[in-house]
This record gives sequence, C-alpha cells and structure tokens, in this order.
Amino acid sequence: MWLNTLLLALRSIRRNLMRSFLTVLGIVIGVSAVITMVTLGNGATQAIQSQIAGLGTNLLQVRPGQRMGPGSSGGSAPAFEESDAEAIGTQIGGVAAVAPEARTGSTLVANGRNWSSLVTGSTNAWLEIGNWSVASGREFTRDELRAGAAVCLIGETVRRELFGNREALGEALRVKQISCEIIGVLGAKGQGAFGNDQDDMVLVPIKTLQRRLTGNTRVNTLLVSMEDGSDAERVKSSLTQLMRERRKLSATDEDNFNVLDTKQLGETLSGTTRVLTMLLGAVAAVSLLVGGIGIMNIMLVSVTERTREIGLRLAIGAQEREVLMQFLIEAVVLAAIGGLIGIVLATGASIGLSAVMDVPYVFNPGVNLLSFVFSAAIGVLFGYFPARRAARLDPIEALRHE
Repeated sequence: MWLNTLLLALRSIRRNLMRSFLTVLGIVIGVSAVITMVTLGNGATQAIQSQIAGLGTNLLQVRPGQRMGPGSSGGSAPAFEESDAEAIGTQIGGVAAVAPEARTGSTLVANGRNWSSLVTGSTNAWLEIGNWSVASGREFTRDELRAGAAVCLIGETVRRELFGNREALGEALRVKQISCEIIGVLGAKGQGAFGNDQDDMVLVPIKTLQRRLTGNTRVNTLLVSMEDGSDAERVKSSLTQLMRERRKLSATDEDNFNVLDTKQLGETLSGTTRVLTMLLGAVAAVSLLVGGIGIMNIMLVSVTERTREIGLRLAIGAQEREVLMQFLIEAVVLAAIGGLIGIVLATGASIGLSAVMDVPYVFNPGVNLLSFVFSAAIGVLFGYFPARRAARLDPIEALRHE
C-alpha cells in the first residue's frame, strides 16, 4: 500500500511540474538560507578562535591604565620596566614565559624602497609566547639582546614589500636613524583577531628599540604565557598582587594597570558570533514557514481540482485513511524534494561565500540533517489539513462535482 501511495503521489507531482517547482521553491530558499547562515556563522566563529589563539597560548596581556580602549587612562599611568617581566617570571608559579614589549611606528628603507610599519622591541620569549616561527634565519643571541645590537627579524609582509622575490637575510634595513642587519624572516601568520596584518612588523631587541629608536626605557606591555593546566584565576590574582606591590599601590588605590586574558576574550567574541548565527538562522527559518503555507495552498487547489477523482476512489471502496495518506505523502514528498535541493544549493553557496569572506568552510551534518527533517515536518504539518479535507469528501457530492 505504501509503495502504491508513493507512486500515486509522484505521478500527481509529475503531472504539474511547473506548479510543483513553484511550490517547493519556498522550501528550497528556506533550507538553503538556514544552512548557509549557520555554516558561515560557524566558520566565522572558528576563524575568531584561530585568530585569538594566534595571539598566544594561555596568554595574559598586562598594560598600563585602569582599562583598555577609548577613554582609558593608559597615557597617564606609569609604564612598566624590564625588571617587572623578570619578577613575574621568577615569583609567580604557573608562568611558562614572560616577554616585555615596546612598540613604535617607523618608515623602513631597504633595497631602494620604503614601507611604513610597526617596530616591536622584545626578547626571544616574545616569539614563543606569540606562537611565531622563524621561516629562515635565526633568533637573537644573548649578547645581541644584552648589548642592544642593530639586528632585526622581519615579517613576511615587510619582506615582500621591500625585497619582492629577493633574499632578505643579511640585507641592511634602515629604521629611522639606524641601520640594522636582517638575521631572520618570520613565518606568515596572516590577519589578526582585530583585522590587522600580523606580518607587517619588524622585531628588534628591546634594548635596541629603547636606546636607539625611542630614547626611553618604557615597556608598553607585558606578555605572560601560562603553563598548560595552570589555574588562570590564581595566576591573574598573583600577578595583580605582585604588580600592585611593585607599583607601590596602597590598599585604597585602584589598579593603574589592567590584565587581559585572551582566552576570555576569545570566548566572549565566539559567544557573540554564535548568538548572531542563531539569530540569522531563526530569521532564515521564517521562509520555511512561508514555504509550508505555499504547500498548503497548492494542496488545497489540488484537492479541488481532483474532487471527482477522489469521489471515484471512495465510491469503489478506497478508505478515508488511504486518501488521507495519499495527499499527505504528496505534501511530504514535495517538502522533502525542496529540502534536498536546498541542501545542495546551501553547500555550494557556503563554500563560495566562505572563500569570499575568508573564513573556513565548516560542514555541520547536524544542521543539514535537522533542516531536512524540519522541511519534511513542514510537509506533514501544512499538508495534513488539505489531506483531511480530501479524505472527508462525500463520494456522491464529489462525483457530481464539475
């Protein structure tokens, strides 16, 4: 019986291909929109998590000022010193590495070209904390760090803009008033969590930057990498207490520095992206309901057109549940076909838009399966009323219908 009922439903759909296509169009649009929005949202979430992880593993950033961003008091708060980094590394447990960081902007000149970039002064620990690799060349030696030697490592963007296809190792790079030797090229990392180009930078020993470029001993940021499995809250509490002691703050004084946990930042940004993804998915799901209403309207028209056929089937012994099942299966088949087409279109759209938006394509089988099941459920929900109406027709009145 089930096979015969399915064949009757398919025959009826085939008789009116254009009408059937227009009927399932709403389901196709709804399913493809939901899957595409959720897939792109998941890809954006993964991209944010990857970019935050690129800042460093279990990273804490300590900066002057009571808070970060516009309106912060970082300009009036005293800067850090290299000794602060040394104290953190020796006096706080659970810390894997600490790196002082100072920065300045500069125009770089080399190979007859110039390029404006960011110059960072730090130590080799900065490379470890930030998950940087040296693609070619080497890191700083202890003597170079201690003496503030005129040596540097450059990012891939700086290498490309100044040297093109040429080898950069051993070349001279002019940074403001000094000329430094390029001893290494860093591996490319791409776009950062805040849209910046992480490869557009030059790394020099921090003493080199302080003595030869900025003329002061200011340290703008302390980068602290925690050991795997360490208690982040305990480390932050110990770090805060140590910095209060070193900055001679009394019990009534507010902190004139702030500690940013990049893991918490990543969780916050990812949570926001997930909420937006759910919102967009919910909005797109409304079109599924519109498609369901379209199925109900077309099925009602089909019942009206086939009144004599229904009356004839009932008159020769067909049961009401058989007629009900025929029209219900017809509605479900229409919705299921729309769901399958929607999944195929969504896959193509997701792959294409992921490439355009530069986010990873994350296939989610759960979303695809749920969308298909939901489309079939739409067929059951909106096809039941027309099917029940067909099953309850009076055979005599139906045979009289013109």
